[in-house]
Amino acid sequence: QVQLVESGGGLVQAGGSLRLSCAASGLTFTNYYMGWFRQAPGKEREFVAVISKSGGDTYYADSVKGRFTFSRDNAKNTVYLQMNSLKPEDTAVYYCAADRVSVIIRTPEYWGQGTQVTVSS
Repeated sequence: QVQLVESGGGLVQAGGSLRLSCAASGLTFTNYYMGWFRQAPGKEREFVAVISKSGGDTYYADSVKGRFTFSRDNAKNTVYLQMNSLKPEDTAVYYCAADRVSVIIRTPEYWGQGTQVTVSS
């Protein structure tokens, strides 16, 4: 069974930082692009960031560019999202995702359970 298990969410004040983790199992980790998505109350799920299979390339949504950093540790089958300078509009449930193609071209094959990030003003 493929599992993506997230951790690191919580409550933080505006301007603060959080680091999300997503540990993958049941798949060959290096065969997959990994992505982060988020869904705020009353909004559709939106793309946040993607990382290549090797970790050599990343791409970010404009809303988080310069504030968030995506990384992966293939030896640990784990990806991380370092979130700095958090804003109230970053408040959302954050989802880890995996796909063999891109996570952008199509709906990702696998999803984590989601972790709540709340940024207070």
